[in-house]
Amino acid sequence: MSLASALGLSSGKKVRYAFVALGDITQEAMLPGVKHTGNSEVVAFVTGDPEKARGVGEQYGVTDSYGYEQFGELLASGKIDAIYLATPNWRHAEFAIPALKAGIHVLVEKPLEVSTKKCREILEVVKTSSAKLMVAYRLHFEPGTLATIDLIRSGKLGELLTFSSTFTQMVSPENHRAKNGVEAGPIFDMGPYPVNAARYVFGDEPTEVVSAVGVRHPEAGLGDFDDTVAVTLRFPDNRLAQFVLSYWGNTLDTYAVVGTKGSVEVNPGYMYGKPLEHTVTLGEAKSHESFKNTDHFGGELKYFSDCLLNGKDPEPDGEEGYADVRVLEGIVQAIKTGGSVKLEPFTRTKRIDTKAQRETLKAQKSPELVNTSNPGKGKEKVPKN
Repeated sequence: MSLASALGLSSGKKVRYAFVALGDITQEAMLPGVKHTGNSEVVAFVTGDPEKARGVGEQYGVTDSYGYEQFGELLASGKIDAIYLATPNWRHAEFAIPALKAGIHVLVEKPLEVSTKKCREILEVVKTSSAKLMVAYRLHFEPGTLATIDLIRSGKLGELLTFSSTFTQMVSPENHRAKNGVEAGPIFDMGPYPVNAARYVFGDEPTEVVSAVGVRHPEAGLGDFDDTVAVTLRFPDNRLAQFVLSYWGNTLDTYAVVGTKGSVEVNPGYMYGKPLEHTVTLGEAKSHESFKNTDHFGGELKYFSDCLLNGKDPEPDGEEGYADVRVLEGIVQAIKTGGSVKLEPFTRTKRIDTKAQRETLKAQKSPELVNTSNPGKGKEKVPKN
């Protein structure tokens, strides 16, 4: 029996995926990257919008479509090996758990879920499942991010002191992110970026949410949640991370790391569709580098399929997803109480392998979207999951 057969896959060449939810992130980013992975194919959609399924299916040659209520039927059909899960954040466990129980592999968008309780439920199923789970941290496969991590690991910046970040965008009041409370707001939607970046920069886990402040701008026309949030995290060895998130600000996504011997600023630092860049200062000497614009989504999908076909465990696994949600949950609590929140001790058992994860698939053009839209106001593309 081949390794692919032992893993329950249809062949050693391509993993058969069902894409669950056909929103902007699926249509604009992940679907265009599938074809040039070489090891992945989409054979089915799961959506509550048959018209959307037909329109998107025509673009990609996918004729098999299921409603959300038919998900169990799909899992039992024998037609798929894996799912890509891009439902709203609070519906991840709803689909990930039955898929994993059925032996179907899961690539789930971040955050893993909106509570540590839900994350733990998913992780418990992973322990007994034959299937693998990966959280879609696309920047773990992006050359600028990996080069920045290599720089920091080299020790050239000296002892690390601070991480600071600003991640802002204008979100349309018509987008679903504006209508579903804190679970769809900037903490869970944008927060994984600076939280995850601070964690891979420091190679450690935060011990405390020192402070978190949220404000609301009535003129933004958004829902019942804080549209702008400022956070301070404490890490071991007297290191601090600070960041601002907002759904009501001109687009900016940048972070900076300061050490005793140097610093690095990554700007842009989180978006896709254009090269990420960093400026390194060592003493008084400065250097600047713009990295190759790559397809983050196709790169992560290719990596996950390769893990499935070759029996490897993916790096951004469920534990990585849990590590961020424990912090996001602490931020929500700190805003509610107005005080600091001690985070329960946690040790991450795996870190980014900058050599193995350096995917450089050519960037793809975004297609026409069917019954969905980019969350940003107007026509400007903004960073998303």
